[in-house]
Amino acid sequence: MEFHKNNAIYTNTVSLNVKDLEKSTDFYTNIIGFKVLSKTETSVDFTVDGKHTLLRINLAESDRPNHRTSGLYHFALLLPKREDLALITMHLASKRVPLGSADHHVSEALYLEDIDGNGIEIYIDRDPDQWIWNDGQVHMVTERLNAEDLLKNQPNPNDFKGLPEGTIMGHVHFHVGNLVKGEEFYTEGLGLNVALRFGGQALFMSSENYHHHIAINVWNGVGAPASEKGTVGLDYFDLIYPSQDVLDSAVSRLTELGYQVEVNDSFVDAVDPSGTHVHLVTQNSHS
Repeated sequence: MEFHKNNAIYTNTVSLNVKDLEKSTDFYTNIIGFKVLSKTETSVDFTVDGKHTLLRINLAESDRPNHRTSGLYHFALLLPKREDLALITMHLASKRVPLGSADHHVSEALYLEDIDGNGIEIYIDRDPDQWIWNDGQVHMVTERLNAEDLLKNQPNPNDFKGLPEGTIMGHVHFHVGNLVKGEEFYTEGLGLNVALRFGGQALFMSSENYHHHIAINVWNGVGAPASEKGTVGLDYFDLIYPSQDVLDSAVSRLTELGYQVEVNDSFVDAVDPSGTHVHLVTQNSHS
């Protein structure tokens, strides 16, 4: 988890809009394995460690579907150990949850959706010493996950007691309408570096040489419109900065580039070119 502390710029809390709070709460606790930290009539905060909100769900203002729009592709939960991925694989299979999977060389991952179609990745990183970098680009592939090897110790799904402590928000991946404008916002504005350009269709960005903290793609179509505010899908996500000075520099760059920025007491709300809200906060305010 060295890429999600100290000098890194990294993702944290993700906030989603959902159709049904009760049904979604059941999904995120009994299927994914979160614990409820707090709840109101219109929102629920989920935690792993009992102290910090990693996921928030809000009752959507409208249940109009967002088809072929920009917005969330998936949020990605990074588990501490490979054994954790094996156990949750067996747990999800025992619950008959439809799963996809992949070996990306840098990581091994499961893919699924919540009851509203919001994408979720659950993954573990391989040792960074095994990652391959060529001319500043990280080698990432999408190959078949070796499930036989992952599950060789035959974990018992009944041993799953929830997401293990140490689970974090590893990265967030979005649909955007314009890859070039998205790159400008996240690199020149927010201060991330390009880790991989994927065929003119997707862009993976990070800090401190992680494979990606943020990814964007145009798989919903170039020019995909922004999702309507308050509809099912992504509400916002937090991006953590190592210090107030580094955050202030990002705000200055975003302002100079002409992006919408609103300074609040505990965070700065920045809106990317496709309408995604990013809450900029410092490590101190999240500790």
